[in-house]
Amino acid sequence: MHAKETGYRQLLGAALAHALNYIDNLDKAPVAANASLAELRRRLGRPLADQGTDALRVIDELVADVQGGLLGTTGGRFFGWVVGGSVPASLAADWLTSTWDQPAALFASGPAVAVIEEVCGQWLKALLNLPPQASFALVTGCSMAHVTCLASARNALLARYGWDVERRGLSGSPPIRILSNNQRHGSIERSVRLLGIGSGSIVDLPVNEHGHMDPEILHSRLQECADRPTVVLLQAGDINTGVFEPFETLVPIAHAHGAWAHIDGAFGLWAAASPVYSHLLQGAEQADSWAVDGHKWLNVPYDCGYAFVTDKSAHQAAMSHRASYLTHDTVARDQIDWTPEWSHRGRAIATYAALRQLGKQGVAGLIERTCQYAHQLVTRIAALPGAEMVWEPIINQGLVRFLSLRSGATDADHDRFTDRVISDINSSGDAFFSGTTWQGKRCMRVSVCNWKTRASDVEAAVSAVSRVLAKHSTADCP
Repeated sequence: MHAKETGYRQLLGAALAHALNYIDNLDKAPVAANASLAELRRRLGRPLADQGTDALRVIDELVADVQGGLLGTTGGRFFGWVVGGSVPASLAADWLTSTWDQPAALFASGPAVAVIEEVCGQWLKALLNLPPQASFALVTGCSMAHVTCLASARNALLARYGWDVERRGLSGSPPIRILSNNQRHGSIERSVRLLGIGSGSIVDLPVNEHGHMDPEILHSRLQECADRPTVVLLQAGDINTGVFEPFETLVPIAHAHGAWAHIDGAFGLWAAASPVYSHLLQGAEQADSWAVDGHKWLNVPYDCGYAFVTDKSAHQAAMSHRASYLTHDTVARDQIDWTPEWSHRGRAIATYAALRQLGKQGVAGLIERTCQYAHQLVTRIAALPGAEMVWEPIINQGLVRFLSLRSGATDADHDRFTDRVISDINSSGDAFFSGTTWQGKRCMRVSVCNWKTRASDVEAAVSAVSRVLAKHSTADCP
């Protein structure tokens, strides 16, 4: 079908109507998906027809077929995992990103998009209190941000041993080790596997009573095999507790032993944008690289992440490539010199729009407001009969646990009851939470990242938990 025959105005108008209907009903709709796997497969798994289908019919049927299969992640009552929404300007900009469809690889393949990315990099470094001279990349999320940063670290560390890893690969090279606390996120392991460093290279250090890496233990482990290239992985915002490492102490220790300090700041790095919480990142600016998501606390559409590296030459050497068929620029910034992908969408456009809509004060307000709501949720739910607080939020993450009322209940009973309560809350459609295991206990993790969350959403969530606990108040008794 010729593009002219698709009727863009009618088609996009229909898509707009569907989108607005979804947004307008988000606060009233169930947060959890309620369509079964079998039902979704039945609706969506049509045989692929020989002939094409009218575009308007495709869109209308698509919207109908996904009913009940979408989570309300963009609404204010979603508190599962660490998922943000989309501030209005970022959503609209994301639509334009697809409309403009610029290959965000070279300045030559989309000059305006390349400049937008340049501007975003400068704005982000200023907001996150990172060195202005650091290089940066916009990637799919924190996983690829880790890959980008650790590839840069691999290049720089092995270069000190006279090893050109980009040309010679890793076979026969000095083995790299990674020192991390044992609460690290799983994306780290995936990243080192992709980079050929191997998960066996990760040395997990126990956390201390504060939930972070102990300086004395780090110093001791760095002294062991002192001649081995090492990355020290530090955390800005533990996925369960929101704990921050003492960067002002740990980063200098890493550097004193010639190690590369990398910070996993998937969501926690955004605390730097808030005058209330920026103290948690004291000393973080001294690190060598940082990874952070945009689709978490900045509330831009999926997918979007950012990587920052102080050693620009190592970053560029790890990523760039030259080819005669590409139009490289000698003045402007070519995105492919800094990112793992050549072909990627102009995700900087949504970031640019979000930052312009919010401004510095808006970003700070979003951080502070969601932290306050997280604290309210955890403390109020923990005060309900049958609940207890496991971790009081430092920022926007906290843990609660639900206790079985069965006589002689064991920890295993409490674990099962906690999972049952979470399932019942989600099934109610009034709120959505996710579970986790922390220090051997099943807990409900409370995560507040969405710009749309308001006091009324907190009330609705607490009421939902209260109703579920009341329903179970006698069911677990003999």
